[in-house]
This record gives sequence, C-alpha cells and structure tokens, in this order.
Amino acid sequence: MNRVILMGRLTRDPEVRYSQGERSMAIARYTLAVDRRRFRSQDGDQGQTADFIPIVAFDRAGEFAEKYFRQGMRVLVSGRIQTGSYTNKEGQRVYTTEVIVDEQEFADSKNANGGGDNGGYGYQPTSRPAPSSAIGDGFMNIPDGVEDEGLPFN
Repeated sequence: MNRVILMGRLTRDPEVRYSQGERSMAIARYTLAVDRRRFRSQDGDQGQTADFIPIVAFDRAGEFAEKYFRQGMRVLVSGRIQTGSYTNKEGQRVYTTEVIVDEQEFADSKNANGGGDNGGYGYQPTSRPAPSSAIGDGFMNIPDGVEDEGLPFN
C-alpha cells in the first residue's frame, strides 16, 4: 500500500501551472516543511529538524491550493509517494520523489494566523466541529436532538 499523511508548513506560496489541451487542468506544486524529530543538543537546547517534501496537487486540489494556501500555513496532506527520474542537461540521471495529493486541508483554525486577509483563509471546513465543542477528555458533546439511530455504533 502506498499511502502517506503529512502535516507541515508551506515554505512558499504554491506554484500553479495549467496543462494544455482540450481540458485545461491546474497543477499546483508546493513544498511542506515537516518536523522530523525533536532533539536536545549537548548544551541542553531543544531544537527541531525538518524534511522538505515536494507536493503536487492536480485539478481541483490544485485550484484549491492556488486559491487558499499561502506561505507559512500549516496544512495536512494525504496522498501517495511517486518516484521518477530524468536526465538533466549535463547528461546526469536525476531521481525525484514527491507526494501526489489525494486530500489536503488546513491544519490550523482560520484564526490561528491572526485573522485578517492572510489569516482568514476564506474557507472553513464544515464537516469538523469547532474546538470549543470538545470537552476536557477529547470527546465532542453530541447536541440535543441528534437521534441515536443515526450513529454507527450502540
């Protein structure tokens, strides 16, 4: 199974191009800085190292990235790893690895970046409850009027 889930911050705004042909398709490329691990140096300072993962989003996912993703935003991406290779101008073989997006979403609330034009992403996921509706043990309160019969468990 080829499945990857990453959470990280965009290192720059997505670069978007459109394919040519009968049906033009958005192809967005961006890089996520993903924390690798936390470490403690010899003098006791804590630090982090990061991997910089190239991401490619096609069609509507590419359009979404172009419209809403900006440098510094924390996003969650799921997809598959794709490897490839090509020969550069010097005749050397270059190997590539990138993540092809199946799903992508914001990992912070829209107010996490301070609101305003850049922080108010223009998109609010509706399928996820607001954090304030969760109780202290991490479970969400079920609102009154929701029928138990619709739940997938007893």
